[in-house]
Amino acid sequence: MKVVTGIRKDLFLYALILPGFLYFLLFKYVPMWGIVISFQEYSPYLGFWQSPWVGFEHFATLFNNPDFLIIFRNTMVISMMNIVFYFPMPILVALMLNELRLKRFQRVIQSVIYLPHFLSWVIISGITFLLLSQSGGIVNKLLVEFGREPYNFLTNPGIFWQLLTAQSIWKETGWGTIIFLAAMAGIDPQLHEAARIDGAGRLRQIWHVTLPGIRNVIVTLLILRLGSIMDVGFEQVFLMMNSAVTDVADVFETYVYRNGIQQGQFSYSTAVGLFKSVIGLLMVIGANKLAKRYGEEGLY
Repeated sequence: MKVVTGIRKDLFLYALILPGFLYFLLFKYVPMWGIVISFQEYSPYLGFWQSPWVGFEHFATLFNNPDFLIIFRNTMVISMMNIVFYFPMPILVALMLNELRLKRFQRVIQSVIYLPHFLSWVIISGITFLLLSQSGGIVNKLLVEFGREPYNFLTNPGIFWQLLTAQSIWKETGWGTIIFLAAMAGIDPQLHEAARIDGAGRLRQIWHVTLPGIRNVIVTLLILRLGSIMDVGFEQVFLMMNSAVTDVADVFETYVYRNGIQQGQFSYSTAVGLFKSVIGLLMVIGANKLAKRYGEEGLY
């Protein structure tokens, strides 16, 4: 009776959350039933119930595949480079924007650095080709003008990972500052005033006031980022991939695309996706426990 009374009392609030609840139920939880086909030899003609069960056969095939270690290495290296080099960039830019005293100038800068986020990876890749193409790229034309030989930026396996990281930094850094700027806005101004009275300069205020004030946000976003460590972005890698860099560009997303979409191996590609999800779940659980051990709130 108390539950019914509570629902009636807050009926409009429950009605407000109903669309979101239905969205997650229909598009996030119900499709999870599809992971069952990773343990089957799924056939669209036979369906879920009639397709034969094969147990962990597809997982064994994945782990015994000679390409598995290469794909796993590429995925992990690209993800770790994004964590090491891209993840801190929105924090640094947000700190610099927060220190600007001219608010109109701050808003202009924010608007400018937000813009790349709204460009598709197709456009980003096109800009990259225009800049770095060996035959007609602007950068190589400048190198020739200064008497240097053209450089093969796009077909050099040695810089492919760095190129992807640079694209991610340019495209998403501005958008990533939104959350950190919002967190900085919630810091009590009296803390900065007290620090100034104690003789702290701007750098000291940032180190002892601003960063501790947004530490929980940084830890939470880092944990979430580790949860998607096996996802490096299909569109970006697929558009930048070519035959010269395949050995360093092939990741789980492109591997699933070839096997699942082009070759119709639905069960096998689902097994690959489930493997990625399990790794992401373990990373979230481990990172959350580590954060709590060091006194942070974590996700749960």
